[in-house]
Amino acid sequence: MIKKLLCIDDDSTTLMLIKMVIEKASFAKEVVTAMNGKEALQYYNDLLNDTAEKKADYPGLIFLDLNMPVMNGWEFLDEFVNNLLPHFPTTKVVILSSSANPVDKEKAKQYSIIIGYISKPITADLLKMLVKK
Repeated sequence: MIKKLLCIDDDSTTLMLIKMVIEKASFAKEVVTAMNGKEALQYYNDLLNDTAEKKADYPGLIFLDLNMPVMNGWEFLDEFVNNLLPHFPTTKVVILSSSANPVDKEKAKQYSIIIGYISKPITADLLKMLVKK
């Protein structure tokens, strides 16, 4: 079971469904959510400015939507990798998107932090496959 998971998606219904599936599958102890990349970056920057204990309790896995307003998934990834990954080095990302665009799937291969590309909706079976990774 993952200790803490961050889900970044602009659709509150999707976030609610992800939380339900994760809880049912006992995939993560805690789920933190953000509605866009900018909100997620602020979450990590707040962790940097918090106590060492809170900073050490960062999400080990991120479920990331690509198509969001304010700051999309690619913009978040670039900022995170360039500025925050050194502070949170064990973080991994799974793209969780409705985009079946082959360009997106190829682009995802350029980021070593990305360990999977899953089409929405998430299911318990998909979570089980992730655990095996």
